[in-house]
Amino acid sequence: MRSQHKLSLDADLLAHNGDRARSRFALRHVLFAFVAGFLSAALFPLLPSLPLVQILDPTQSLHPRPGSTDVHHYPPSHPTNAFPDLFPSDVGYPGPTPTGAEPALVATAPAYPLHTGPPHLLRPQALSNSSFDIFSHWGNLSPWFSVPPQSFRIDASLDPPQGCRITALHLLHRHGARYPTGTAAYAGPANFSARLRHAPHKWSAHRQLAFLNDWTYKLGEEILTPFGRQQLFDLGVSIRIKYGFLLRNFTASNTLPVFRTESQDRMLLSALNFALGFFGPKLDGQYQQLITIEAPGFNNTLAPSKTCPNARDPARGERALPYVRQWAKVYLQAARARLNSQIDGIDLTIEDVYAMQQLCPYETVAIGYSKFCELFTEDEWRGFDYSVDLNFWYNSAFGSPTSRALGIGYVQELVARLTSTPIAAHNSSTNATINDDPATFPLGLSLYVDATHDTIILNVLTALNLSNFATDGPLPSDHIPTNRSFKTSHLAPFASNVQFQLLACDSAPEPQIRIVINDGVTPLSSVRGCPADEPHGLCPLSAFVSAQRETISKTDWTWACHGEWNVPTGHGWNTTTGEPPAKD
Repeated sequence: MRSQHKLSLDADLLAHNGDRARSRFALRHVLFAFVAGFLSAALFPLLPSLPLVQILDPTQSLHPRPGSTDVHHYPPSHPTNAFPDLFPSDVGYPGPTPTGAEPALVATAPAYPLHTGPPHLLRPQALSNSSFDIFSHWGNLSPWFSVPPQSFRIDASLDPPQGCRITALHLLHRHGARYPTGTAAYAGPANFSARLRHAPHKWSAHRQLAFLNDWTYKLGEEILTPFGRQQLFDLGVSIRIKYGFLLRNFTASNTLPVFRTESQDRMLLSALNFALGFFGPKLDGQYQQLITIEAPGFNNTLAPSKTCPNARDPARGERALPYVRQWAKVYLQAARARLNSQIDGIDLTIEDVYAMQQLCPYETVAIGYSKFCELFTEDEWRGFDYSVDLNFWYNSAFGSPTSRALGIGYVQELVARLTSTPIAAHNSSTNATINDDPATFPLGLSLYVDATHDTIILNVLTALNLSNFATDGPLPSDHIPTNRSFKTSHLAPFASNVQFQLLACDSAPEPQIRIVINDGVTPLSSVRGCPADEPHGLCPLSAFVSAQRETISKTDWTWACHGEWNVPTGHGWNTTTGEPPAKD
């Protein structure tokens, strides 16, 4: 009653004050209207020269000049309606919370689910009636997908072989879709935008290129896109559904899993989004996240080039650019002529056209759709896909003179985990402070998850001697090899995942290992001691480990990363094993 009475008194007071103010209110507003009318009449002729306030519209650019950068800053730095105390994240009263059994899809389901089609992204309308999958022809910019059957030249089911059960998983995955990196040795979306913006002559586009007349550059730099965040969340969910039963071992041993990532923003957020998908939003007490420093001078097996000068030396480590340029001149000549006929006042170069192709995947994974995708034919997209293969083959995989050395540190860690044996010698990118501490580098666990980059995944596959991916090398720069074995879109797309499965089989006296890359079983016949024609991709663990130890002993990190060796340009010297020239 007291509150109702108080409300009544306040209402009476407001009414009384309103009666007293009504006469003053009327006079004041009459005077205001007179002044406003006078000013309006005086300023009306000047309106065309006055700046107008523009209402924010997400479909309209705030920077009308073509090619200029369009940036939307969110969140606001000091929101006026932020009251954290009024919006707690937990208010109690959770209701019933009993848990169920852990999922075990790889052990119980009659089939293995495949990952097809990136959700929320729209393919080019010009290809809407075609069976051509443009998303799988963007090289390392492709969203990850389950590779087609027999992509790795083995007809093996993803299900564990009859009589086998999975006992452990070592997962190596890439970060999710990101904006372009800060530098581009060739082409680059930001460089193309700047070229349009600073063109010396006025230009105009028409037909398919008409959208360029008011196009703005909307991409950030290096960090995850919203789609990229979702990719890792979905990957975490997928791995939990397939391998959740492995967590029983941690309950039995009263321990927590240790997942690893690097300090780079996209790496850390990829790992956290994976964990959110795998564990759910309450991460405390579920696992431990080790964040290794990714910066020059820090040993890091998940970012090894930071301590390998030769890998950053264009004369030694960056060998791919001439091959990419040569191939672009082959497959983009017709596209250049076609697009130049649709723009006046500027001459598009092959490099410009290649940058326009890059804009297609980058815009698609960032804003959901890109008009640039509509500009090219299926064959030109196949050419783009192969151009990325050339780049990674010669810079990060079997054709790079430093790739084996860069990948050998992770191989050392993998062998240590597989054998529950500490690393004997830190003669690569391994970090003694981390690797020699059982808290940060635990052994004997049934689940490991490591986040890394596309280049490192290819370094590791090279160091493991999975040379079934190198049967077409050295890759030519004037044509695409038929049925090539090395495809970056299959091996290192956004959110790529490499599963090292350990299995116990009734028919084998010792544990077996199997490698599954983006849902494709990988033949291990190129690894010394592994069966040549094993139909399920299995290899005895002892043979696999013995071969990797031999590779470790023969890999000279100091020579590869710090040695004074040189390689001639072009095809004068080539490697298909990821090694530099031998010492004299």
